[in-house]
Formats: sequence, C-alpha cells, structure tokens
Amino acid sequence: MTYDIEHLTYRDVAKTIDHSLLRPELDDAFVEAGCRLAAEYDVASVCVRPADVVRAAAILSGTDVAVGTTIGFPHGNHRTETKVFESVRAIGDGATELDMVIRIGALKSRRDAEVEADIAAVVNVAHAARAIVKVIFENAYLTDDEKIRACHLTEAAGGDFVKTSTGFGPSGATHDDLILMRANTAPHIGVKAAGGVRTLDALLEVMALGVTRVGATATKTMLDDFRARAAGGAPVAVGVPRAAEPPESDD
Repeated sequence: MTYDIEHLTYRDVAKTIDHSLLRPELDDAFVEAGCRLAAEYDVASVCVRPADVVRAAAILSGTDVAVGTTIGFPHGNHRTETKVFESVRAIGDGATELDMVIRIGALKSRRDAEVEADIAAVVNVAHAARAIVKVIFENAYLTDDEKIRACHLTEAAGGDFVKTSTGFGPSGATHDDLILMRANTAPHIGVKAAGGVRTLDALLEVMALGVTRVGATATKTMLDDFRARAAGGAPVAVGVPRAAEPPESDD
C-alpha cells in the first residue's frame, strides 16, 4: 500500500494520534499545555495518567479530542478487581478511552482463560459507559505465538484495539509485530502502535500496515510536517517499511 499527501487529509493523519502525557516527571503545566496542544491540532485523544483525567477532561470539554488513561499500567499485574476500580474511577473522572495492560505472566503461563476474563472485566465496565478499551500486550516480552493468542483473547473479550506496548518496556512497536497483529484480529478491531513513531514518515509507514492509532509525543512535529508538505505539494510515498526506532516513552 502506498500513502501520499495527495490522498490523505489532515484529519486522516491527526485522528490516528493519541497524544501521550504519561511520563512520571511531567508537572501540571506540562500536562495542561499538552492537552491544549492536542485540542489545537485536533488529534484523536490525549492519554494521560489517571490522576490527570479530571484536569484533561475539563480542558478538552467541547472539543473533538477524547480523554484516555491507563489501567493496570505499566506491567499489567494488578488484580482484576483493581483494574475494574481504576476503570470505573477513570470513566467517572471523564475518560472515554482506557488503555489496559494484560496479565503478561498469566499469558506466558498459558492461563488464557484468566487473561480473557481480566480483559473482559474492564471491557464490560467501559462498554457500559460507551468507552473503548485498547489492550496492551507489551510485545517485547512475548513470543509470536503469545502475541497471536493475545490477539484472539482480546477479540474474544470484546476489546476494541490491540496495542503493541506501553512505551516503557524494552522496545516499542515493530513493523513485524504490527503486521502480525493486523493479520490475527478481525477488521473491526483497531491496531495501535506505541513506542518509536516520532516522524511523519514513520507514521505513514505504520498506517500503511493497517495501524489505526499511534501513541506519540512528537505530535506537533509530525503534524506541522504534514501541513508543510501538503502546502508545498511534496509527495510522501510509503513503500517497503523500515524498522521502527526504539521508544522514548511514547504511549
């Protein structure tokens, strides 16, 4: 598949981006500025830390930018009832998108029924409130067989997206993983790349693989580049994908 500026609108690109505001050292001013940037650039969502959801929801009220947050982050080993509590509280605070981490150890131990039940518990809470769930695998720790099983379990549990990584693990999204995840989920399940997508070219490359969301901190850089190239008429062709770069705490 080939993508070029002439065949993409600004909205096509902007609405693939979840602007990430998850690093632990971010202060209130940085988070607020990030939410305002997300509104200005009209991205799909911000993904903020749970304690920041109320603030983000207030800033983004009346915009077309969703507020997302993390559940069981970053390792996924919270008890299911803790993840459910986090989900209920996040939705009550104004989140409409939840990025949850699976129980990685349970998946590796082939306790698949427990993994599915854990995802389903969060999905049930979210869907009852018309929120969506993006299920994070943290692929750096998984074999291909485990990634495929995680795709099937996410779909069986009703998850809305499969997601490569937290952005805080040993590595982020790779093209091989994105191809694998797209091939092993139904078309209605979204695929989110997290970690390593920091340029417009990299974003277009993963879109060409079937990615529908990207966690990013380089939002302004990528979208300013799109506007500049679109205004100048310079085509951006995406053919054979390059390997994704290592992450810099991109969600």
